[in-house]
Amino acid sequence: MPRILLKTEDHSRDSAGMRYVYPVVSRRAGGVSVGINLNPNNACNWRCVYCQVPGLTRGGPPPIDLNLLERELNGFLVGAVSGDFMATRVPAGARRLVDVAFSGNGEPTSAAEFPGAVAIVERALVTFDLVGKVLIRLITNGSLLDRKSVQSGIARIGAAGGEVWFKLDAATPAGLARINGTRARPEAVARRLDRCAVLAPTWVQTCLFRVDGEAPGESDLQAYLALLAPHASEVAGVHLYSLARPSLQAEAPRLGRMEEAWLEGFAQRIRQLGLTVRVSP
Repeated sequence: MPRILLKTEDHSRDSAGMRYVYPVVSRRAGGVSVGINLNPNNACNWRCVYCQVPGLTRGGPPPIDLNLLERELNGFLVGAVSGDFMATRVPAGARRLVDVAFSGNGEPTSAAEFPGAVAIVERALVTFDLVGKVLIRLITNGSLLDRKSVQSGIARIGAAGGEVWFKLDAATPAGLARINGTRARPEAVARRLDRCAVLAPTWVQTCLFRVDGEAPGESDLQAYLALLAPHASEVAGVHLYSLARPSLQAEAPRLGRMEEAWLEGFAQRIRQLGLTVRVSP
């Protein structure tokens, strides 16, 4: 494994030299996150303007070699749990293993093997005595939650004590098209969020940023609050964050990081709905 010091500003999927498994230091998770990349071809069904995936294309993943995934995950955990990985690769303040996260270079639930991959992670946590100590997380745009196989995988995560981070960056058709490159309708997003929260503890994750120097408009913010309000008792909370690493999409020069004070101000409006909010500037 390359001896590169991990840092929050770099979430390279090649940091461990493996096809599916990559460690990162996650500022939002608060330590070392073991990423599972089920989209090694850099293909996604959405195209978010802030995406840091190089050469992002539209589409789905290739067939996933679950045997290779299991070997990579188990091999990595040997070094992380009982080897020198933490001491040699991780900054001193982040030397704790916090989760195994399905994230990667596209929408992880688009892989037909997603439920089988969840089962592999469950077995690994048992093998390395990490049950109850390390979470299984899914980071998803939620677009495929109408599929029974996706629901099955998420239900397994919930039953294992894991959680889902569900992307919600906009709540109008124009906003979803502009930010996420999707034709998804807000009512469909809300329905899928509701279904996800039934299957597993679910956090809404929202990326906010400036475009051409301008903050999100008040009408967009009100639409977001209106979509979220009916689900306040169902979801675990909201992660508000801004840009930590440069976008690799064409819109990158137009995007700017949102100030912490602005994020905190909007967080207060969300808290008035009765929701827990965590802010990561």
